[in-house]
Amino acid sequence: MEYAPQPGTLPEHRHPRFRTPRPSPNDSERRTLTRLLAEADIAVDGTRRWDMVIHHPDTAARILSRGSLGLGESYMDGWWDCAQLDEFINRILRARLDERVGVGALVLQGIRARLLNLQNARRAWHVGKRHYDIGNTLFETMLDRHMAYTCAYWATATTLDEAQHAKLDLICRKLGLRPGMRLLDIGCGWGSLMKFAAEHFGVRTVGITISSAQAEWGRTRCAGYDVEFRLQDYRDFNPQGEERFDRIASVGMFEHVGHKNYRAFFDTARRSLTDDGLFLLHTIGKNRRHSPTDPWIDRYIFPNGDLPSLGQIADATEHAFIIEDVHNFGADYDRTLMAWHARFEAGWPRLAEHYDERFHRMWRYYLLACAGTFRARSNQLWQIVLAPHGVEGGYQRLA
Repeated sequence: MEYAPQPGTLPEHRHPRFRTPRPSPNDSERRTLTRLLAEADIAVDGTRRWDMVIHHPDTAARILSRGSLGLGESYMDGWWDCAQLDEFINRILRARLDERVGVGALVLQGIRARLLNLQNARRAWHVGKRHYDIGNTLFETMLDRHMAYTCAYWATATTLDEAQHAKLDLICRKLGLRPGMRLLDIGCGWGSLMKFAAEHFGVRTVGITISSAQAEWGRTRCAGYDVEFRLQDYRDFNPQGEERFDRIASVGMFEHVGHKNYRAFFDTARRSLTDDGLFLLHTIGKNRRHSPTDPWIDRYIFPNGDLPSLGQIADATEHAFIIEDVHNFGADYDRTLMAWHARFEAGWPRLAEHYDERFHRMWRYYLLACAGTFRARSNQLWQIVLAPHGVEGGYQRLA
């Protein structure tokens, strides 16, 4: 006889106890993310320090749909963690997973950069307010005693203070600074190079910055030295070329100039430099000229930033300068960022009075993710020495 279920009952294969659970909409995305990360030897909910530990069920979907932006934002929101975030990013980049996830966002970012001048004179002040003016206490806590917010030079140094001192000394020696010279610092920050050059090499310095907080703090710190801060965009500086400087440096500012403005930047440097002068450009760079700015970095850390390629720098300088020397020590930025991160975390109990936990996670992600990019050699750090007509007899590299 055929089995007939009693009223109110279900056949065994349809009973909830025996039914195969339907996969959650998130299960597919989680499996996809797990497979991708495995290619970089990263496990989901693994036990190694570079493994990803997921706390929120929508994490995988958010990352797969939004790429870098989803990865960073979900970390800021506490949706996932990683004990060694710098190594996590290093492994992702070496496996080139960034080129396979959230591609649409990268394409839009690239189109936006090509169609618009994101670093025009009006927008240029945005990064000053959004990043450099967020509180000098934060940077005093994180940086070294010189307040140098650029890559340190670790060739023989063992501490952050020693490495930043070595970097500032290297710049001054590469420029051949001598007492009585005039030095222009384009993007002078809190005045670390200007103060160092005035104190140790006896030069007179002028620096321009778009951060009012940096200029105010720097003027106080550099009191007593022949140092002048000007709150000014580089495009408006010395428009008629009436001021001439023996040497020019630009350290960690060119990343904000943008490829549509490179010619204007180097024109400013050329009209402000004596014919026998030297110009040292210290900048982060990218490997391929058409690769777009990381969307998370653009939104949360450095709005409207644009890293140059070495080819773009060569193209933009050929009308005005001869490139005498290129020195790449990008691997040193990994160590610099890790040192900043250690100081930031050690000082967080004091900073927590001024910033919330989401900012804490955002800043941690910024420092460690950037360390990972330099460890993976996705980003570079170049010091480039240029001369208007070349150096007679050739330029001699200093180490």
